[in-house]
Amino acid sequence: MLALRTIRLGSVEGLLPASRLCVGRYKSSEAKEPMVLSSTKNGVTTLTMNNPKRLNGWTKPMMDTLFAKIEEAGEDTATKALIITGKGTYYCAGVNLADTIKPGHPQKLWEEIYVSNQKLFNTFLDCPKPVLVAANGPAIGASVTSATLCDGIIAAESATFNTPFARLSIPPEGCSSVHFQRIMGQENANKMLNDGWIPTAVEAKKAGFVLDVCKDDELTDKAQALAEKWIKDGKKREVAPDLKAVNEKESRALASAFLSTGFLNAQYEFLKSKGKTQTANVFWALKATRPVWGLFLKQ
Repeated sequence: MLALRTIRLGSVEGLLPASRLCVGRYKSSEAKEPMVLSSTKNGVTTLTMNNPKRLNGWTKPMMDTLFAKIEEAGEDTATKALIITGKGTYYCAGVNLADTIKPGHPQKLWEEIYVSNQKLFNTFLDCPKPVLVAANGPAIGASVTSATLCDGIIAAESATFNTPFARLSIPPEGCSSVHFQRIMGQENANKMLNDGWIPTAVEAKKAGFVLDVCKDDELTDKAQALAEKWIKDGKKREVAPDLKAVNEKESRALASAFLSTGFLNAQYEFLKSKGKTQTANVFWALKATRPVWGLFLKQ
């Protein structure tokens, strides 16, 4: 059994800001405000992630609320198009799988990671209404790949798009293994997924990753205008038929990677470089004992 209580996928200062894989229960204080704000104007429903102190990171409460709101908007006859954005300086700083992963048998842990990751991206793929992401600031990890599963991204000048999978020794997720190439060509996809390229909003537009770039204080109006144009033009939701199968395959690979020697070693090296020796040694121990507890993994 895995006894580690917390496995961090980097930190705000490192590889994957505000993202964690945790073994154990996540304890958070009740939010004084809703995790996601919702408003509808002229047939456009805007969902605003509302946890700026944590850079709108996807904790389980945030994901549960956001995904429920997306599903609700999909069924709402008054909603013809959907905008997803964030409050504060970040769009979203990545996934926190905190209380979705509980201590136990390694195989059970693998299955929980697999199911959680697949559900995350299927929520975006299943939305029946056109979805526009208004990236109000930096986006990291799954918040980037999920945005590409929507019908378009409009970015504020302060936005950047970071997919640090290679540095974490984990494979691409959110259908990015095939979808990034379709969006911006193989060269740019390789740069972003494998070479650590973090495009700015302007660079992302040039690559074909985003539809448009505007000043930060103009993003809300620009996104509303574009979504209303989509409604006027009768835009329909467009999802490639193979993406659900891609998501399923990637989710399996990701679950295995989180429990792999490569990932554990990457975390050890990263934490050691930050002077966090005690936590780094936990990863070293997990890596060293991987041949033993790995026997319990069927995958």
